Amino acid sequence: MSRESERGSEADLSGEAAGDAPGEAVLPGALPDALRTELIAFRRDLHMHPELGNQEFRTTAALKARLERAGLKPRVLDIGTGLVCDIGTEQWDGVRPMLALRADIDGLPIPDTKLGVPYRSTVPDRAHACGHDVHTTVVLGAGLVLAELAEQGQLPFPVRLIFQPAEEVLPGGAPDAIESGVLDGVGRIIGVHCDPRVDAGKIGLRHGAITSACDRLEVSLDGAGGHTARPHLTTDLVTAAAKVVTEVPALVARRIDARSGLAVTWGRIESGHACNVIPQHAELSGTVRCLDLTAWRKAPDLVHGAIQEIADLYRAKSEVNYIRGVPPVVNDPDVTDLLSEAMRLRLGPHSVEDTEQSLGGEDFSWYLEHVPGAMARLGVRTPGERTVRDLHQGDFDADESAITVGVELFTAAALIDGVGR
Repeated sequence: MSRESERGSEADLSGEAAGDAPGEAVLPGALPDALRTELIAFRRDLHMHPELGNQEFRTTAALKARLERAGLKPRVLDIGTGLVCDIGTEQWDGVRPMLALRADIDGLPIPDTKLGVPYRSTVPDRAHACGHDVHTTVVLGAGLVLAELAEQGQLPFPVRLIFQPAEEVLPGGAPDAIESGVLDGVGRIIGVHCDPRVDAGKIGLRHGAITSACDRLEVSLDGAGGHTARPHLTTDLVTAAAKVVTEVPALVARRIDARSGLAVTWGRIESGHACNVIPQHAELSGTVRCLDLTAWRKAPDLVHGAIQEIADLYRAKSEVNYIRGVPPVVNDPDVTDLLSEAMRLRLGPHSVEDTEQSLGGEDFSWYLEHVPGAMARLGVRTPGERTVRDLHQGDFDADESAITVGVELFTAAALIDGVGR
């Protein structure tokens, strides 16, 4: 169950860096109690009303209304959902690039199976089971805090908020957001992703690739069918499909550096209707995942070539639909260090831990094709909790103290970035 940390533990989240020397200046941007309470309520409202990719109209309207109440001027993206909003641009010269904070706002098409929480999804077969409601609330909260600092003259440089739709829909909503101009004037971009394996109060960071590429693969095989008594007179499609399933992953793996982690994995194979009839059509589908950006760029040609070789061997006609998903998120070292410094200033040296590269995909990677950036794993597991909750499962939930951590991480990063460049 998600629960806000007790007030005593929240003292660590006050904005005073753990271990500060007496009399040392405190970085501004601590999250006020009233706003913390409001943000938790906002997150719970989003959690109760999840919307699928490119359908996030209610979410977009709620964000727009709250940002406008703060005196900001958000703009709905050209695709109809999602927002972009600049803070502190009144004196901006338009030359020095700004820092962007990105959130994804869509939910998943799965039922919410949590019990005993008042904010369980009210939409059948829809859930915020990946933490996008938390990501959205964190960027909103950071924007509200930074807007207040800008009014007080304490924001050293403008910041852009990006609320992006359709992260869960391949190839993601990031390309559409970029087409809408969200990166115009942006020099660096940061984001977070909930991680139920990391305790609330901490983040996980990694230089270089932190997620993997993920593409979708659909294959059709066709040929002359016939009686199973005379397979030599047919295109034996069932055998051909089985060979594609078993041999293509091995062929691809032997044609690229093993350290790239390129893996073809099948999820569906379908052919035939009778035990004594060789069919004329077979279909296969699966995913292609890859740890390395260079190898990902080569993957379509490698996969196409391997499938064609097997199909030709069995005299089958092949049609391959290779659907580009997302490249790996490759964290820029300097931006990663910015997040690390910001977190350590807020919560001390033990608040940052190393993390491994995930085989999951994230369309934040599309932004990094244009500007340097970094993504942190935001801890959402209540310290001491033994229940294992994973992403994309109906019982996923987050310790809501992570909202405070994310807000103060982003505000500190914006303040440090503005002074340091």
